[in-house]
Amino acid sequence: MGTKRDRSEDEPDEGPSKLQRGENDPPPPAAANDGSTASRPSTKVRKGTECPYLDTIARQNLDFDFEKCCVVSLSPINVYACLVCGKYFQGRGPKTNAFTHSLETNHHMFMKLENGKVYCLPDGYEVEDRSLEVIRYVLNPTFKHEEIDNLDRDKVWARSLEGQEYMPGLVGLNNMKNNDYVNVAVQILARVVPIRNYFLDASNYSSSKSILVKRFGELLRKIWNPRNFKGQVSPHEFMQAVMGSSNKRFTIEQQGDVLEFWAWFINTLHQHLSAGKRNKSTIISKCFQGELEITTEAGSGKAKEPNAAGQVADVVDKVPFLFLGLDLPAAPLYKDVMETNIIPQVPIFDLLKKFDGQHTSDDIKAGRRRFRLTKLPSYLVLHIKRFTKNNFFVEKNPTIVNFPVKNLELRDIVPVPAGKGGKVLPSKYDLIGNVVHDGKPGAGGTYRLHVHRKSEDAWYEVQDLRVTDILPQMVALSETYMQVYELKAQT
Repeated sequence: MGTKRDRSEDEPDEGPSKLQRGENDPPPPAAANDGSTASRPSTKVRKGTECPYLDTIARQNLDFDFEKCCVVSLSPINVYACLVCGKYFQGRGPKTNAFTHSLETNHHMFMKLENGKVYCLPDGYEVEDRSLEVIRYVLNPTFKHEEIDNLDRDKVWARSLEGQEYMPGLVGLNNMKNNDYVNVAVQILARVVPIRNYFLDASNYSSSKSILVKRFGELLRKIWNPRNFKGQVSPHEFMQAVMGSSNKRFTIEQQGDVLEFWAWFINTLHQHLSAGKRNKSTIISKCFQGELEITTEAGSGKAKEPNAAGQVADVVDKVPFLFLGLDLPAAPLYKDVMETNIIPQVPIFDLLKKFDGQHTSDDIKAGRRRFRLTKLPSYLVLHIKRFTKNNFFVEKNPTIVNFPVKNLELRDIVPVPAGKGGKVLPSKYDLIGNVVHDGKPGAGGTYRLHVHRKSEDAWYEVQDLRVTDILPQMVALSETYMQVYELKAQT
């Protein structure tokens, strides 16, 4: 009677091609050396010193940032990376793409991307060597709790295989075509400490079925990886997950709006982490969610109709928010005596007075409303409304907003909520990220970012792959579009 086997060696999915010998079974008899019986390839594990092809591995050719699909079949199932040329192939048994590649090109070292095991083909045995741990770490970076705790204390600089110095946590992100609006959002989230710490520990979301959550975690771990082979990271796999989750609302090819992406992304992350329970607390809501009291004046908006008592009165609502929109004053239409356009400036303190509970904002649909902050978030996200749409085109307001990079005290601008028993709560913020829009609205514009590196108390400008240091005084001299502030602890 024939022996039943799980899967053919010729099939892409690997599996035992013959019955496996048990741990306590006696070893098979040695093959005759008279040439009458050809010996089959060994399937045992060999040390690196026993593999003559270990030194053919070319780390400079390895790039694990792209989709893990076979270059021949385009299948993502059972994929191996050739450690010599860096290409991905499916399977490792005879007649598979990886097996064929090893015979045609004389490339013998392959790593299974699912678990990091390394095999020598076409012989088929597994190879174990300490030098392979570095490659496994680049494939799937992991962080210990003490390493995560020290990220903002240690001034760490790393060096790529090409000798390029880079800062773990502050590396360039590849702009594959027009995804710079996503890059700046990811760079800011990499500086939000609770979110960074949460996603660097993959066990926090190992039970999540969301591809978007997993790809974002992988991207953050690669950004903070101190052992990268290169000094930049490509968000290709993350962008594929974004396009899938957003039904191609946000793509690589078409320029998008960073605020629209930010709002969609953090809401989607919150929804996926909470398993669809919107009121459930997640790391996203803990960081960004505040509360706003909105008073709609009687006779306008939702307060236009009489209430249950038959009276037309103010309507007061308390709503959560994840970011606040700041209105810029209209740009002047005239020129100065030198016939050049005047670029006005406005302090951010004036813009924040919108939330003092007394200033009235008039909207055709929403009515006359007043806003007051009733709960401050740990991370305050501000959106500077630079773009105005009309029936014909989108106009950009060039007004420069003056703001401090440290010690933005909301208590000096607007009423802030108090704690139990009137306890004074923290209300002072430090800037950690400043998104700048350059150029014309829409497809003609680009984004860059100013970020603060805590470990050395220094500012850097990031635009795709370019990372340069910048004076903090220069941060405010740009057309800021979005800002993220971190609440300082009570001193």
